[in-house]
Amino acid sequence: MSASTQPPSWCLVRLDDNGNEFVVRTDLSRAAAEALAREFEARGHKQSYWVRAQQPCGPDERRKDR
Repeated sequence: MSASTQPPSWCLVRLDDNGNEFVVRTDLSRAAAEALAREFEARGHKQSYWVRAQQPCGPDERRKDR
């Protein structure tokens, strides 16, 4: 499957009390990302969680330690 025909990957993002955004998990299906966001929010954390589509990264941007 080429990159253009693969379903998009989604990530879970957290906003902390100081306004900092952090990517919590990557390479999820949309359903898995949304379920994980609900799970974290159900724990009663003050932080906000949401999902967003990941931008495809080029070869230069991929992590070397994977």
